[in-house]
Amino acid sequence: MKKIRHIQIMSLVGVSLFLSSCETLSQGGFTLPPQSTGSTGSNTGGSGSSTSGGTITQAEANTGIKQALNNGLQASIKTLSVKDGFLGDAAVKILMPEEARKVESALRAIGMNSLCDQFIASMNRAAESAVKEASSVFVNSLSKMTVNDAFNILLSGQQDAATNFFKRSTSSELTTRFSPIVESAMGKNNVSTYWNQLTTAYNKLPLSNKIETNLTAYVTQKAIDGLFVKVADQELKIRQNIGGARNSGILDKVFGWVDKQ
Repeated sequence: MKKIRHIQIMSLVGVSLFLSSCETLSQGGFTLPPQSTGSTGSNTGGSGSSTSGGTITQAEANTGIKQALNNGLQASIKTLSVKDGFLGDAAVKILMPEEARKVESALRAIGMNSLCDQFIASMNRAAESAVKEASSVFVNSLSKMTVNDAFNILLSGQQDAATNFFKRSTSSELTTRFSPIVESAMGKNNVSTYWNQLTTAYNKLPLSNKIETNLTAYVTQKAIDGLFVKVADQELKIRQNIGGARNSGILDKVFGWVDKQ
């Protein structure tokens, strides 16, 4: 009898714990593992966090992800949209189209470095003009982000999960929005003029094959690629709290929670 009663008591305890767990999940709370009493937060680098809460709600997760993305996006746009934002950064600088590299090599070999440099600079200027348009596209994408999206980003284990989410959800619209701006900017920056001069000079060389490149599509794609390179950099800073990138309570709490998973 004592053994049966002991089993009944243990069963009741188990049911109680199960119901308690269900209640926590139904409220959208996610519990952190126990923290050591000696742990301290840091906002100068690494993945340390000063978060004191053991749980985050769905609303907090959603808000934290959106704030992190918005911060990273705006910082990236600000960095790239100024003069030399693309041209002065080797990580995103737009070079000759791959199929036109032989044009560049041939022309530089006969002393036409200046023309090649002018063409490359003009493409980068066009990208710097176009990237300003990204802000409204990203804001629209953020408004459509669901709670499930936010948790998938948080718990994916990938340092660029948020960036990849934006690649999937905005690339098509960015291409549509960027293309006319790039085309207009290329006109203002004489891209087509320099390109025509390059190809004309190249086509006069012996054994040269005609080069045909859709420059608008090329520069548009490179501008988008460069933008996402910078967005990924900003995401990494927030995830690892580099330089105090978690500059708000909600960022500290949400990404501090992620650190403990």
